[in-house]
Amino acid sequence: MVAKPYSPSHIAAVASHFTTMRLSGDVKSRLVTLMCEELDRLVPRMEGETLEQDPERKTLDDPRRSRLNYNRTRELMIDRIKNVDSVGSAAVQAGIDHLESHLGQILRQAAEAAERDRVATIKPRHLDRALLNMKPEEGEGEGDESSEVSAAEEFVASQAGGLITPSALLAMAKSIARMGVTKDALDELLFLYAEVLEDLEEDIRNHAQLGNNPVHFIESINAMRGMMTLGWIRSRLTRAAEHARGRGNKVIELQDIIDSQSYAPE
Repeated sequence: MVAKPYSPSHIAAVASHFTTMRLSGDVKSRLVTLMCEELDRLVPRMEGETLEQDPERKTLDDPRRSRLNYNRTRELMIDRIKNVDSVGSAAVQAGIDHLESHLGQILRQAAEAAERDRVATIKPRHLDRALLNMKPEEGEGEGDESSEVSAAEEFVASQAGGLITPSALLAMAKSIARMGVTKDALDELLFLYAEVLEDLEEDIRNHAQLGNNPVHFIESINAMRGMMTLGWIRSRLTRAAEHARGRGNKVIELQDIIDSQSYAPE
């Protein structure tokens, strides 16, 4: 039995989370086709990577990451509901995404604390510091959207008295690019980041007097904002990952960083 494709109305409902614009009927139908075509490319690749990792496996898996167990998460969520009768699959997936993001945030903060102590093992005191750092400020609710930041936004350039630590960058690569990164590639990316940041700082100093070109000054400030929120690194990791996949690699290597287009700030 051949599975039915997504309905145009369902695709439109999902698309509403990404755009406020209306979609024509033809666009909705085209998007259905495009999503199915993407599955044509995705599923065989995932199948091959799944079997490469475990030739005896009979169930398609996400070979690029380990996820919290679906059924266990669903059961735990069912134990905690009060005003509804059941938990849908979309809710379970959303719960898994949230828990994994929360886990990643805790571990990244704890790794930062361990690095500040110059040790290679996360210990209970580092976890305590991480939880303290993540505790909402007074008057700020735990459910505030402002407290939920992405992997890239959690590490600003001023943390730990430096630009960004290797553990933070490695976590970003796994979260954003869904790939590992070699030490040489990490070192190169950190060097490039520091170099671009230094050039930007010099540029801002040179144009700080608005008697010069104010447009250039504003552009430099905007570029610096992108650097401080790690938009530059996110972009480079994404490009390097695409380059690595194009070479058939499963990790980002030094050559992928070098070859991933221009390094000028965006």
